[in-house]
Amino acid sequence: MIGIFGGTFDPIHHGHLRIALDAVEAAGLERVHLIPLAQAVHRDQPQTPAAQRLAMVERAAAEHPKLIADAREIERGGDSYMVDTLQSLHDELPGQSLCLLLGSDAFNGFLRWKSPERILELANILVMQRPGYHLPDDPVLVGLVEQHRVDSADQLGDLAAGGICFHDVTQLDISSSDIRERISQGRDPACLLPAAVVDFIGQHGLYR
Repeated sequence: MIGIFGGTFDPIHHGHLRIALDAVEAAGLERVHLIPLAQAVHRDQPQTPAAQRLAMVERAAAEHPKLIADAREIERGGDSYMVDTLQSLHDELPGQSLCLLLGSDAFNGFLRWKSPERILELANILVMQRPGYHLPDDPVLVGLVEQHRVDSADQLGDLAAGGICFHDVTQLDISSSDIRERISQGRDPACLLPAAVVDFIGQHGLYR
């Protein structure tokens, strides 16, 4: 089973990487594709150009053999819809199960995404949740979870698609917005993100 982890990654940091590695361990994933979006639909647009965000993801992934930088959304251009990304992976990797990694906040808005039903036909969903997380009160989302829920992450590998599992992840209190603010104030972001990413940010004068 292949993991799919999308985001702005502006910049990618150790919190992102820890989530991806937790998913590898919990669900027995063969690898995780880290996919920086081209153009945001449900959030603010990235501050940094796509090519530079991809370069940072490539440098971060290079340190971990099971993490892969995937440029498909940037190469496709336009609004980045996860259903289109999953469809492209499904076509590219016939017979391979896909597992979409989502944070709990992203999952709370899942029903507002483009074609959520099709997403569940293409992939399983592993919700990487904060300890103590509770589903929102949306009865439609609750009903979707009841219909598709799987008890443990390792059971997702038995499904071609359509499973939803919740898994507690290591909590690192790191955010891309905080890192951007630190750098803009001339503060050192070391230890919040990989050294290769820190070097890239410094070389290109990002976030200053």
